[in-house]
Amino acid sequence: MKAHWITRRQAIKTALLTTATVAVASQFPEMNVPQAAPADGKSGEARTGPFTLPTLPYAYDALEPHVDTQTMQIHHDKHHAAYVQHLNKAVADYPDLAKKSVEDLMRNVDSIPETIHTAVRNHGGGHANHSLFWQMMSKSGGGQPKSELAMAIDKAFGSYSKFQETFTKTATTVFGSGWAWLSLTSKKELLIESTSNQDSPIMKGNTPLLGIDVWEHAYYLKHQNRRADYIATFYNIINWDFVSERYRTQHHRLV
Repeated sequence: MKAHWITRRQAIKTALLTTATVAVASQFPEMNVPQAAPADGKSGEARTGPFTLPTLPYAYDALEPHVDTQTMQIHHDKHHAAYVQHLNKAVADYPDLAKKSVEDLMRNVDSIPETIHTAVRNHGGGHANHSLFWQMMSKSGGGQPKSELAMAIDKAFGSYSKFQETFTKTATTVFGSGWAWLSLTSKKELLIESTSNQDSPIMKGNTPLLGIDVWEHAYYLKHQNRRADYIATFYNIINWDFVSERYRTQHHRLV
């Protein structure tokens, strides 16, 4: 009886996520979710084309209990794979665009031909955002940033606790689907900002350092509609080593 109850609960949770995904797809028809990538998550070749699905830097269950295994599988193997598939489809007839990095596409998104502009913006942004997102989390994450980034956060926001308060508020108040970011501007200033849907700070000329995905597919199986709980637990898995190194590299690159 117990095994039957667990199976039923999992089925209900999966059905809830499917319903949420269908609702999103009805608003963004080009974002229909394809079949899953290989179940081991090891293949970057989810779909043929110049853009590939990156391998997760950890096992599906590595971020438990903060991010559950099933959410990680669906988020990476279906949602991220969908962005890669549709981006490849969008640029298939544009070899010059297919040669560019996804960051270059986002940086110059306003110059994308009108016929594929929406698809490249949505799916290119989704690919760029998620490729960073997986690296921004770690099973040994949490705590606070150190060295240069820690000092920069103190200077920009007053303290880490004030940064956390503002970042949490920004993520909580994103209307609908989107992201909250800690970004670095072209003037070497730290900025907390939000973007709608799969837009990237790169589109504004900023460099994303840390981001949290607040689309419901990122947390609905575990937290249902309680976005605040998901945001609170996210701090336990932030890969500050990655974020700090990204800040150091980008800060010194700017002139």
